[in-house]
Amino acid sequence: MPDHQPPVPSTERKPLSLPQKALRKMGLLRPVDMALHLPMRYEDETKLGTLGSARDGDNLQFEAVVQSCQVVFKPRRQLQAVVSDGSDSCTLRFFNFYPNMQKALEVGRKVRLRGELRGGFMGYSMMHPTVQAAGSPLAAALTPVYSSTAELPQAYLRKAVQGGLARALQSDAFTETIPREHLPPRSWGLRESLQFLHHPSPDVSLAELEDRSHPAWQRLKAEELLAQQLSQLQAKRERQLLNAPVLALSTQTDGVLAQLQAVLPFKLTGAQTRVVNEIANDVARAVPMHRLLQGDVGSGKTVVAALAAAQCIDAGWQCALMAPTEILAEQHFAKLIGWLAPVLQPLGLQVAWLTGSQKKKERDSMLAMVENGEAALVVGTHAVIQDKVHFKALGLAIIDEQHRFGVAQRLALRQKLSDAETFGEQATGAPQEPHLLMMSATPIPRTLAMSYYADLDVSTIDELPPGRTPIVTKLVAETRRDEIIERIRAQLQEGRQIYWVCPLIEESEALDLRNATDTHQDLCNALPGVMIGLLHSRMPQAEKKAVMSLFVQGQMGVLVSTTVIEVGVDVPNASLMVIEHAERFGLSQLHQLRGRVGRGAAASACVLLYSLGEHGRLSDTARARLRAMAETGDGFEIARRDLEIRGPGEFLGSRQSGAAMLRFADLAVDTELLEWAQQLAPLMLDRYPANAARHVERWLGGKSDFLKA
Repeated sequence: MPDHQPPVPSTERKPLSLPQKALRKMGLLRPVDMALHLPMRYEDETKLGTLGSARDGDNLQFEAVVQSCQVVFKPRRQLQAVVSDGSDSCTLRFFNFYPNMQKALEVGRKVRLRGELRGGFMGYSMMHPTVQAAGSPLAAALTPVYSSTAELPQAYLRKAVQGGLARALQSDAFTETIPREHLPPRSWGLRESLQFLHHPSPDVSLAELEDRSHPAWQRLKAEELLAQQLSQLQAKRERQLLNAPVLALSTQTDGVLAQLQAVLPFKLTGAQTRVVNEIANDVARAVPMHRLLQGDVGSGKTVVAALAAAQCIDAGWQCALMAPTEILAEQHFAKLIGWLAPVLQPLGLQVAWLTGSQKKKERDSMLAMVENGEAALVVGTHAVIQDKVHFKALGLAIIDEQHRFGVAQRLALRQKLSDAETFGEQATGAPQEPHLLMMSATPIPRTLAMSYYADLDVSTIDELPPGRTPIVTKLVAETRRDEIIERIRAQLQEGRQIYWVCPLIEESEALDLRNATDTHQDLCNALPGVMIGLLHSRMPQAEKKAVMSLFVQGQMGVLVSTTVIEVGVDVPNASLMVIEHAERFGLSQLHQLRGRVGRGAAASACVLLYSLGEHGRLSDTARARLRAMAETGDGFEIARRDLEIRGPGEFLGSRQSGAAMLRFADLAVDTELLEWAQQLAPLMLDRYPANAARHVERWLGGKSDFLKA
């Protein structure tokens, strides 16, 4: 026997290089990921140009002879070379260079150069052009330029993508999943499209490539939209197999719903009545409702939620209402207590309140009421979904401003039903879920509802209650601040109240914005004798509550606040809203803030104070937002414009957490493809289920689960 053992193969992996780490960070792990990492633009290396026929700003490839090359030190150390192609000359500058670059640019050598041409008094120049030997073969196709990072050079990424694309096309990763007779109009085959988009022929229209209207792009966008529709429809169908409590509509005249309808101090609008009926029909079925209730600011969503809660309580079940902030939760609690408490108390039932800032004694009392069923309605913040909260029988979960909650939070609330002791699995053995009603004061544009919200039923309150006054919106430059303070003084003399909203709490070195604290002090100095309050998120909860109470009761004339008053605050006597540095806010946020006024009979106004900043102009995005606010008060039109300006992220919030947004399709222009995908999805699931599963896996992988929350 040998007196030594053969070496054991090492199980340690070779450390990853910086480019390899960068690939992983970008999610480029599989060949299919590489193949779907499509170019953001292209460079034309298929032909040579001349300096004489080029213009300032052109990306030019040309061949020229080096006339001089030297290292200079003004304004900083750089390699500087002058080349001529016979038609004109050009100065090349390299701030980062190696000795071999000087060798490549020896005087008298003919080289091929490519870069952005810049004009000037001293003639043409190029910064850091690519340099190679003249006379080498020209590229046969346009050269792709991919989105990348500093650690991932284009040359390395191109090679990696090309290798991944080749492996993916040789495998069955891109086998056609869409039946030939159902392919989208004016599109190419999938493999052909991918190959072409990575290496387009030089005769292609660059405009069609850049605006993604080329048939190859159409195919990729259609594939992506179909995957999204299939996933959403699948989630909706899977939910149809679950069980939920049957919350039948009570016909008793002494029931909670009937009594609530009798004591409401106003008549429901036609839109509210329609939506109430849609929800009532849904929750009366043994299948979980998954409905989004959308309506503009002040359209009356809370009373619809109260009527749904009453139907749930009549059926012997508990209802939970979760809001993203304590201020909003308190507003709901106050309204619901006023409407429901007189009806519930004779029945021995209560409305419970759960927030993170509660004292232990109060909290323990509320938790006991929730667990023993005495709390028929539970209102609160994220505290509602904490582990210590045990419902006796949760039948309906209502989430307000749903886009502010993450996937995990919504799932946690839905799971509170299956945790309840009294609700075991029914005879079918199917999992149990409460009915779910999500509410949003940010109306969702049609294309967004068709795509990211395709798994939901959507109810829309498209009519404002009578008595709501139109809000006049004015754009005012920061330089006219004193005029605004005079306007405030006049409003106060008429007995009105005013909001002044600021974007920051304390000074920031990065942003030259006035903060809430300084603004509060300035207004106190300018308006002596007026009670002026300050509200921001870092204040203790008790102090916030006290300030808000004084404003709601009318004792406080002006409330200086950060955006904590964005939703839920209802003070009918407030008739003026000033939003400082309005150019810094998102469009839907501006609309939400504006909705805090105009809630009473008095004429109301919203002043958008804007600053031009150090460059003396507003950005195009800020200008578009402010123009939209001045031109319309319609939340649905605001939402449409917001989608155009900012894309879907503003509306989706955390709904898609963990799942990529649409990478290729554009909801503003691809409506026809979206409609095609919406029509094809049910047919694919019914007739070609294996193809449908393969299609979703290719595009979404495990991310499709995030679409179900």
